Amino acid sequence: MAKKCHICGKGPMVGNSISHAHNLNKRRWMPNLKKLRIVEKGSVKRAYVCTRCIRSGKVEKAL
Repeated sequence: MAKKCHICGKGPMVGNSISHAHNLNKRRWMPNLKKLRIVEKGSVKRAYVCTRCIRSGKVEKAL
């Protein structure tokens, strides 16, 4: 599965999980992606789009 939003390019972010004893473990935060049929340049295609782009109306859904 693609790990990037087709519209805004949002991808995984990296950082540390921190335990109570302040032990650090590397981890990844994944974007909340959904597979949608979208209209792009007059044609319909399937793409992975983050939920923020869907909610804000940056993407036009195909019927």
